[in-house]
Amino acid sequence: MLSATSAALRAGARRGAPRAAAAAGASAPNVVRGSGPSLRLGRGLGGRRGLSSTRALASFPARDRTREIVAQTVSSIGSKREGQQYLKLFTSVESQKFAVIKVGGAILTEYIDELCRSLLFLYELGLYPVIVHGAGPQLNRLLEEAGVEPQFEEGIRVTDAKTLGVARKLFLEENLRLVDRLDSLGVATRSISGVFMADYLDKEKWQYVGKITKVNKEAIEKSIEAGYIPVLTSMAESEDGRLLNVNADVAAAELARALEPLKVVYLSEKGGLFDGEGEKISHINLDEEFDHLMSQPWCRYGTRLKIKEIKELLDTLPRTSSVAIIHPSDLQKELFTDSGAGTLIRRGDKIQKVSSVSDFEDLDKIKEALIRDREGLDAEATVDRFIDFLRENPFTAYYDDALQCVAIVIPAGKDRPMATLATLAITKSGWLTNVAENVFAAIKKDHPSLVWTVSENDENLTWFFEKADGSFNRNGSVLFYYGCDLRSDALAPVYDDFVSHGRAMLGDSNLEARLRRAAQAASEALRNAQGRT
Repeated sequence: MLSATSAALRAGARRGAPRAAAAAGASAPNVVRGSGPSLRLGRGLGGRRGLSSTRALASFPARDRTREIVAQTVSSIGSKREGQQYLKLFTSVESQKFAVIKVGGAILTEYIDELCRSLLFLYELGLYPVIVHGAGPQLNRLLEEAGVEPQFEEGIRVTDAKTLGVARKLFLEENLRLVDRLDSLGVATRSISGVFMADYLDKEKWQYVGKITKVNKEAIEKSIEAGYIPVLTSMAESEDGRLLNVNADVAAAELARALEPLKVVYLSEKGGLFDGEGEKISHINLDEEFDHLMSQPWCRYGTRLKIKEIKELLDTLPRTSSVAIIHPSDLQKELFTDSGAGTLIRRGDKIQKVSSVSDFEDLDKIKEALIRDREGLDAEATVDRFIDFLRENPFTAYYDDALQCVAIVIPAGKDRPMATLATLAITKSGWLTNVAENVFAAIKKDHPSLVWTVSENDENLTWFFEKADGSFNRNGSVLFYYGCDLRSDALAPVYDDFVSHGRAMLGDSNLEARLRRAAQAASEALRNAQGRT
């Protein structure tokens, strides 16, 4: 039934070949520490680390074999198609536009091994996310041990001189511990300071707490170009050189605004956001769902604040950017599969709904969307006849403003026991921006049960399995359904129709069957004409 020809993609970056980094300018942030297989930073004057060659160059053939193995592993995480398509996307943007990953202090304490294994995996693929971390829980513990009770105003830590001194030492120690752990695994890293410039947020209320005014990204870009993963603390500096404390979530958001990455990742012990029934929210389309979510009684406190902050961030980023809230052990699954692992949040697209042909604002463009990528010499005339069918029968069409995705559902009726997805036409960019997810979510809200068919050779078959409660496979075709079970009275006649007619089931309401018959007839006519000459 479905003619979509490309994979659903969620985030990515371009590999930067490791090479010696160009020296940063005097006004650029300082590269404080680095490590890696091709060069290592040794102790220099003033406690800084200068370039040295204490580690032998890695064997390039061995490294290539390792990356080949890791690339094969990507395919085993999801389908082969998913792995290939994600890796293709990861090479489509500049390296610094891959991902910003925010690591909380609790992750550094409880899940550092999972975090480092995930970063090693990305590094071996030539992907270099920018890491920014905090150390809040550790700071609370140290202050309590020193007899200082942590103070917060409006959720922001009041940072006096003593607290700032403890925080500075702690952040450097946690940064060094993460870099050393990655270094021991063979991951090239650079710890960079001076990235965030800030003014006092409100010196009277919060004392040494900063509001970021500028992000110096030159050292980050040069490090990634040289094949290093940048690792930053959330500390900022004022114009007069005063160190200021900044919340790690805020620092990650400002860094994302400067770099405009495809992916902003918040690592969480919980692994995502949860609804009122305790179920993990897989996907949020802000354009469609934000107002609805804000009205829910369970959406309050931290969850409400997080969604609002993410919306404010995504409103300032390209529409291709997304935010993921995941557990550190699920980073590979989130990046390399359609289903992901945590909560994926996008700006999304407004989905239009039309139940009359006369309500289409531009019928010609709708026809073009239904025809694109279709086989057959008679596709245009076939779509015209299908539109005529819609004029006489009930239906609901779902589509985004750019017509990247068009779906048409025929409702249940006297001769139709279940609602049927008659066609779903999606462009490559439609998959890329997740419009398919948004359209399907809109369909599911209106239709508690649904059936549709797909060729077993469809490269997006995995995606359809994820949307269904069950399926039947027969003679190269797959019947999918949700909202009912095998013993359902409504499903039984649909199954019988499928067994008898395959993807030609449901007669004229099935656009895919119409197009296939037209293509076959045109091919047969062409063969007959050639045989007579």
